[in-house]
Amino acid sequence: MAKKFPPAPKNPERICWGCDQYCAATDMRCGNGSDRTQHPAELFGPDWQDWGPAAVEAEEAQTPPGCGPAQS
Repeated sequence: MAKKFPPAPKNPERICWGCDQYCAATDMRCGNGSDRTQHPAELFGPDWQDWGPAAVEAEEAQTPPGCGPAQS
C-alpha cells in the first residue's frame, strides 16, 4: 500500500518525492542520486491540487458563452 501523499508539507525541499520512500534529499536510495524529485507545491504553487482535468471542466462550465476561446 502506498503512503499517503502530503498535500502541503512544511519543508518539501528536504525530501525527494519520487517514490513512496520519501528519502531525505541528501540520502536518496531509489534513484541514481543525481537530483531529487520536487513536491508539486514547489513546482506549481500552493494551489496545485486545484489543477487538472476536473478543474478545467469546472472552469469551462462557469465561463459564459462567447467569453471563451474562439471555436472553429
